[in-house]
Amino acid sequence: MEFPYRKLVFALLVFCLRTLSALSYSFFSPIDNYLIDCGASVDSIVDNRPFIPDASHTDSFSLTSPRSFSLRNEKPFDGAPRIYETARVFTRPSRYEFEIREKGTHMVRLHFHMLSSSKFDLGNAQFHVLVNGFVVLSDCMGGTGVGPWVKEYLIWVETEKLVITFVPTKKSKLAYVNGLEVISAPKDLILDTAQYLNTEKTDKFDGLLMQALEVSYRVTVGGPKVTPFNDTLWRTWVPDVEFLKSSSWSERVYFSGRIQYQVGGASREVGPDNVYNTARVIRSTNASIPDVNITWVFPVIGGFKYLVRLHFCDIASISLGLLYFNVYVNGHLAYKDLDLSYVTNYVLASPFYADFVVDGDGSGVLSVAVGPSSKSMSYAITGMLNAVEIMKLNNSMGSLVGKMPAELVLKSWPRGNIGVLVPLVAAACLLVSISMVLRRRMTGLKDSLTWSKLPTNVSDVTVKHGYTQP
Repeated sequence: MEFPYRKLVFALLVFCLRTLSALSYSFFSPIDNYLIDCGASVDSIVDNRPFIPDASHTDSFSLTSPRSFSLRNEKPFDGAPRIYETARVFTRPSRYEFEIREKGTHMVRLHFHMLSSSKFDLGNAQFHVLVNGFVVLSDCMGGTGVGPWVKEYLIWVETEKLVITFVPTKKSKLAYVNGLEVISAPKDLILDTAQYLNTEKTDKFDGLLMQALEVSYRVTVGGPKVTPFNDTLWRTWVPDVEFLKSSSWSERVYFSGRIQYQVGGASREVGPDNVYNTARVIRSTNASIPDVNITWVFPVIGGFKYLVRLHFCDIASISLGLLYFNVYVNGHLAYKDLDLSYVTNYVLASPFYADFVVDGDGSGVLSVAVGPSSKSMSYAITGMLNAVEIMKLNNSMGSLVGKMPAELVLKSWPRGNIGVLVPLVAAACLLVSISMVLRRRMTGLKDSLTWSKLPTNVSDVTVKHGYTQP
């Protein structure tokens, strides 16, 4: 019974220290900060942040929709934030527009939860979503009703507005959203260059800032879930357990001291204290060095490139200059003999991160691994990782989901009711043709005959076709 008790004490200690850490530092204050509760009539508070109703049009925010409805959940989801109690439902293409005061990278979060309603069956909803011309969702289904879900994107904005467009598919004619966040990101959150890893060589990948990025995974290694309340950018970091493939030699460590953020290094916005104060390590306990790696595996979609950000912070070494290890991404040697003391200017517990771009291949998985290098030392740590972020890059069509560009998505919605419009147009053309034929024939009759009264036994059909009785 001692082991469960120790686990409970450890969990409580982590929770208390993380809460105190979150309260002891000032939060990031973004220039653009739009928090929208879609379909609501009053403000709601989520993680100490006020979300305003989307009906509250201002000079800086507006909703344009030819046909939309406010929907309230008839069977509220227990424990869910208030923004998931309402939704905005669209039956026509609609858009939200946000005035942008600070150009640069913006975090865009879309909140969804399939509400229970007698008016609409959101389970049948199917729709596309565009953000400033990027296709971020295509043929998105209404959901399973299991619980709320969030899609997060990082979008570079250099225009005066950011536009989020919802386009129902022709089949369902139904789209919805529960909440929206549009937040200007810190300048150091995304850099423009990363290392590109492939089978041929390692090269630089430039132009990351101009890419649309979809957050596929944000994982804290060795620790519990980090909620938006404990993150300076209101992010969620999930535990690594479900992605951990090999862990027989791994050891979880927790650091109760202060994380040493440095100017020019990883900032608290890049990764909060709550992420850097836990890790998984490989430890040499004797004169030999274990020849093993810790490996994590993540399902991905082939045909896209992925930005892999790995977070490191030496919270386990007893002294500087003892930690050396190799880092692998998708089987490629991404970092050989990584020396955390060197890259952090010889400061322990100082965070460091590295960005890599890899191709999502036909295997459908992306792997990350750490393990001993030729410089690893006995009786020391021989591998470490604190957190992983994986983000999908848009393809050449400007899409994060397929090969359909935004122009075709917008054209996929019929301009009118095609089933009714075609017969009406055909009938109108027929009437015009008949009118022209009648006019010609009547003109010819006037030129060759004097006027006479039609016989009384002429049928209506004959009159309509302009024929004379023999």
